[in-house]
Amino acid sequence: MQKFPMTVEGEKALRDELQHLKTVERPQVIQAIAEAREHGDLKENAEYHAAREQQGFIEGRIQEIEGKLSNAQVIDIKTIPHSGKVLFGTTVTIINLDTDATVVYRIVGEDEADIKNNRISISSPIARALIGKEEGDVVVVQVPSGTVEYEIDEVKHV
Repeated sequence: MQKFPMTVEGEKALRDELQHLKTVERPQVIQAIAEAREHGDLKENAEYHAAREQQGFIEGRIQEIEGKLSNAQVIDIKTIPHSGKVLFGTTVTIINLDTDATVVYRIVGEDEADIKNNRISISSPIARALIGKEEGDVVVVQVPSGTVEYEIDEVKHV
């Protein structure tokens, strides 16, 4: 079975969501179904059908999260000695050599990626180009408009 990398923060977020679904959302939807049943004819009861649909979404999400957690390989970058190499979980400062623009990215698992918060997926083109390189290296990233050269300025284990 293939393991998927995940940061400690990503695992905690999934566990928190799972706990919320099981202890808050699931009981609420069960209560909503019970109340809708009391209203009589289930065939024409929109509240009942909506609650059942919501229950399906919640149960599906619970199964999805449990599956992800069972296949997760949690990597705590803080426990890995700093070597200057770009690894999963590191925070990397890169400089675009064409525009001198500086960007900071954290390389995370696919479920944790959020470009607005500068968290890029390990499978993204930029992350794939950066992994294994060291501070001072120049990497060429293939983008839809051509290629972009970046210099790795700093690698942090945060």
